[in-house]
Order: sequence, then structure tokens, then C-alpha cells
Amino acid sequence: MRLLNTIALLPLLALLTAPPLCAQATLGPSGEEGEPFRRQEWLVPSPDTHLAAHALLFRPAGPGPFRLAVIAHASTQNALRRAQMPQPEYRPLAAYLVARGFAVLAPERPGHGATGGRYIEDQGGCDEADYARSGRATANAISRALAYLQKQDFIGKEAAIVIGHSAGGWGALALANADPKVISAIIAFAPGRGGHANDEPNRICAPHTLLAAAAEFGRAARIPVTWLVASNDSYFATAFSQKLVGAFRGSGGKVEFRSLPAVGSEGHWMIETEAGVKAASGELARALNQSGPTAIQKPWGNR
Repeated sequence: MRLLNTIALLPLLALLTAPPLCAQATLGPSGEEGEPFRRQEWLVPSPDTHLAAHALLFRPAGPGPFRLAVIAHASTQNALRRAQMPQPEYRPLAAYLVARGFAVLAPERPGHGATGGRYIEDQGGCDEADYARSGRATANAISRALAYLQKQDFIGKEAAIVIGHSAGGWGALALANADPKVISAIIAFAPGRGGHANDEPNRICAPHTLLAAAAEFGRAARIPVTWLVASNDSYFATAFSQKLVGAFRGSGGKVEFRSLPAVGSEGHWMIETEAGVKAASGELARALNQSGPTAIQKPWGNR
């Protein structure tokens, strides 16, 4: 019966993960500005040259240029869950950043939600997971969206920040080898892959491989990282996250690690909530202040 149910789902999965008919659409704004924070739908490049990625853009009033913050979303190995993912907004975090003069881009990556297409960051099976490859694929998608926005007149060309969540945070760690003039800081909320193995809390697929990949990313890192984990995160608990931090730092990466208070019933999703952003606000402020000009200093901010 399980095999028959799986076979019955295959056409649906193929439809959900196929490139959308609008894949050849012109990049840029795809809707009008609205509320809150000039919310606007955009299409941005993806690693698949035939596929435009859906994104949301928030920004302050005025013409800019604004510093750019890119928020990289979480992921899952489950194809059906990926296909059903809503467009990531991270609205409380976006509100925090817009209030400080940032334009905020929240792009989807291929294989997720309305963007669809091939899942390019597949880590493989639990026992033989290739976390380094999946992290680099995520980093590539983040980088393409960021580079496209930095070509816009209302965006500053330097000192962008990347904020990653879970798999998005893992991709942000892989992106720490980028030009520090272009990306001045990375903030990673519970970065990692393979958490909740077989949907079991506090179980990680091939943790030794994850640690080795963290060391690999640290060796190439040039951008400082702020690494944040809630004390009640059951995907990448504080103790294991500290091991990942040690591997990243031990091979040369510059990283500040903070364990934050418990947020809600599952701290892994703190970045999506007002309570979580409030709990992280001190560390966010510190990272932003160290990463470049503040919103009230020229040439950034409203003009």
C-alpha cells in the first residue's frame, strides 16, 4: 500500500517541482509596492539560468541607496513539504532591519514553493550526506540574488549582510569566503543540515560529516560570522552547535557564538517570530554596528 501511495504521488511531485511557466519572465519587480515597509514581489536570478526565483523586497521610505540585507530561508529534504512552502517573509526581522535603514530581500531558492524547479541543494541520504556540496549550492543561490539587487540604483554596492536560517544559515557559512567589501557580515540562526533525522528531535544525520564541512567552510572564510542558537533548539542544540562553531573557528573562521534564551515551544523557528527577534536584538545590533556604516550615517540611509 505504501508503494502504491508513493507511486500515486509521483505525478503531483513532478508538477510541483517543475519549472513554472513564468520561468522566462523578466527579472525585477513583479508587483506594486504595498504595506508593510513597501513590500513588493520580485523575480531574481537563480543558479538555474532558465528559472527565475520568487522573492519579497522590503525597504525604507525614500530613494536610497540602502544597505542590503538578504535573508536565506530554511529547507527540508521532503519534496512535498518544499513544494508547499509559502513565500518566506521573516516579517519581524524585516521590520527590525528596515527600521535601521536596510532594504531587505527574502528570496526563494530553486526547489521551493512558487519558484519550483530542481532542488539543487540536495544533501543526499542520511548516511552519506554531502553537506559541503549542499552548502555551496545554497551559497550560490544566495549570491546570485544578492548580486542582482546590488545592481539596482537604490541599493548600495558594498557592505551587504546575509542572514541565514537553518539550511539558509548553512549556505551563509559556505558564503563566508566572499569578498568582505561586498558582504561585510553574516548572521546565522541555528545553521546546519540534517537536523531532525527521520523527523526525530535532537537527532542529526551523519554529524561527523557536518563537522567536517563546517571546518571546510571555516578554512576559506573571510567574513565574520555571528552564530545564534536558542537554548530550546531541537534541530541543532546548543552543545552540538558549539562543536560546529569549534570546527569552523578551529580551521580559521572568525565567529562569535551566542546561546539565546528559549523562545516558544521550538527555538529553531525563533527568527520567524517577534519574540525571537526581540531575544536576538542585542546580538543583531552588535553585529550590524560592527559590520559597517549605520543607517543614520552617509552614504547610507534615506535621502
